[in-house]
Amino acid sequence: MTILEGKVALVTGATRGLGKGIAVGLGEAGATVYITGRSLETTSGNSGSLNDTKAAVEQAGGICIPVQVDHSDDEQVRLLFERIQDEQYGQLDLLVNNAYSGVKALTDANGKRFWENETSLWDASNNVGLRSHYVASVFAAQMMTKRKQGLISTISSWGGLSYIFGVAYGAGKAACDRLAADMAVELKPHNIASLSIWPGIVGTEHFSSLADQFNEQDTTDPMQSIFSERYNWETPLLTGRVIAHLTGESSSSIMRRTGKVQIVAEIARQYGILDQDGNRPVSLRSLRFVVPFGLPALRKYSSLIPDIKVPWPLLLIGALSSPKI
Repeated sequence: MTILEGKVALVTGATRGLGKGIAVGLGEAGATVYITGRSLETTSGNSGSLNDTKAAVEQAGGICIPVQVDHSDDEQVRLLFERIQDEQYGQLDLLVNNAYSGVKALTDANGKRFWENETSLWDASNNVGLRSHYVASVFAAQMMTKRKQGLISTISSWGGLSYIFGVAYGAGKAACDRLAADMAVELKPHNIASLSIWPGIVGTEHFSSLADQFNEQDTTDPMQSIFSERYNWETPLLTGRVIAHLTGESSSSIMRRTGKVQIVAEIARQYGILDQDGNRPVSLRSLRFVVPFGLPALRKYSSLIPDIKVPWPLLLIGALSSPKI
């Protein structure tokens, strides 16, 4: 599959987890992929590196260019885009806003209410993870508008709809959705699309750590049980394959999506995309997920439940009425 041959992409925050999976998915599709992160080599102090991701992208068939960048430093970000401008003669077809620095802070804050945490939790969650997306999008748009084409995909989550991981996280994800939607308004006349991407429950290092924590707890919370059982999990590669297909869509097709939330599992179903293990997880608003979520005893029979999407109004009512803590 080389639908992105000749395309240039940038994935921020790609040393591990979701960013790494996205980069590999784009590499599979034949793209030249720039990746950013703070660690070039793996050391005892980190669980992944740019060079690890580079090797995985190249093994998948892509071209990967690692660049050490701290996305809390605007000057480093500016120099990154200047480098892409020079090396690719102004071409940038895709920006994936994925960099996020709040994982450790959220893990440490697990089980605490917002007033029980340091106020610095807000910055840890939303400096590199919201503000950094805006900054990268500014520089990407400056390049893309000159060529009248491009796609900016901002990684968000279901936390923009309902309570997950706390106040700072949810506010940041809702803001990511609004960022993508409002950028779409201003970019549309220039034939550039802006999407908010919602993966499902992705088996990253962070989520695996949370699952281990929940396994040690005696809880009846349905969300915690979903984590502890690793039910309907996706791998990071599925998001990469979905973004690759969205990038490969025709201009008219992708512009019909601009400004909207795109759910990874639903796009995968539309295109017939399989996950790394050959499975296809369902959307978190599918009856096949929602019913076993509320009735855990039915999880072993989930394949018998229709894969039908719950309408957004009903989903919003459920999100607003469900207990939060």
